[in-house]
Amino acid sequence: MRTPHTSTHQTFRSDVPAPEPVPSAPSPYDELAALAGDPLDDFLTEDSAPSPREDDTEEPWSPPDHRRRSRRRNRATGLPTLVKVLAWMLTLACLVTLADRWALLYAERRASERLKDQLHLTAAPEVRIGGFPFLTQLAAQRLDSVRVTVPDVPAERVTLTRVTASAEGIRLHGDGPTELSGALVRQMHGHVLLSFADMNRELGASEVAFSAHGPGGVRASGALRVAGHDLRVRADAGIRRDGQRGIAASVDGIRLDIGDLATFRPGTGPGEGLHLTPASARRITRETAKIKALLGIPGIVRRLGVPDGVVRAALRDEDRLHRLTGAPRFLHDLTRVNLVDTALAHPELLKRLGLDLSLLTALTKLTRPQIADRFSFSFQLPKPPSGDLRLQRVTVGKEGIRADVRGTGLLLGH
Repeated sequence: MRTPHTSTHQTFRSDVPAPEPVPSAPSPYDELAALAGDPLDDFLTEDSAPSPREDDTEEPWSPPDHRRRSRRRNRATGLPTLVKVLAWMLTLACLVTLADRWALLYAERRASERLKDQLHLTAAPEVRIGGFPFLTQLAAQRLDSVRVTVPDVPAERVTLTRVTASAEGIRLHGDGPTELSGALVRQMHGHVLLSFADMNRELGASEVAFSAHGPGGVRASGALRVAGHDLRVRADAGIRRDGQRGIAASVDGIRLDIGDLATFRPGTGPGEGLHLTPASARRITRETAKIKALLGIPGIVRRLGVPDGVVRAALRDEDRLHRLTGAPRFLHDLTRVNLVDTALAHPELLKRLGLDLSLLTALTKLTRPQIADRFSFSFQLPKPPSGDLRLQRVTVGKEGIRADVRGTGLLLGH
């Protein structure tokens, strides 16, 4: 009975699994070693691992898109064609512009030559045709505007410094730039300038200078040699229009100064003749011998308007003489006395006053027209072949004499 019991117990123990061993607590040093790892293993792992860039750059295969590539190719091939078209257009525009400018320059030169010949000018005028393009104006046979500048126009004794004219709406006659036969200028306006610099050179001969004197007058001042004496000369000229195309100067107020002693004005009218200056009259009244010499001539006493009894008393008493001659009225009257006839009749009086008899004689022979001719001038604008050309307003400025010019219906050429 004991044997079966033993075998059954053994069989039961063989069916039950063996108890697992209880793990021991981990060591902290083992955990640190696991975290640190082996540096050699990491190095080997990095070499053997694939590069992330190579993996990222690889793209999966896909069928080619022929439509998208064809569009890119068309754009690339179309760009050079557009550039060529633009280049051809730019070249054509340059050629057309050059042709237009050439035709313009040729027309300006031909117009300048025709104006020089028809107006009998010494220098070719400067012609400037306005508006762009010129060829379209030529095709319409009508110019928008033309500006003509004529330098050095001869005008009798003087030369006009500059004549400037502008015209608009000009009708052309001809079939082209090489076949222009003329032009019709319906209206033209411009300016004429006669500079004082040219007048000084042509009239003054470096001895007389012209300048503005008032709104419409010109003053000439300089030196004039008479009987071996250099006299200061001054003349005033009034500017006026002479006809429709001319300007003339009427010279008056001619005065020759003999130092500060006397002033000579040619002519026989009031205020003309030989007169003492205020400074010299004041000096003479302070010199007893000279003033007595003047008062000793009856003709001078009559011109002074002093009573004979007063003069005789003054000649006897120097105090009365000084009271008479020291009065402002007496000095004023003395400067207004014409000494020409009296001085010629009494040569000794000239010596007392310090005047040269030969100079006075030469001055009396120098007539007013002879002196005025030295400063007078006039000029006429050239007459156009047809139409009307006239001067209008004439003014005098700092630069010279100016006049407005207006023309209508001017036909130039044939």
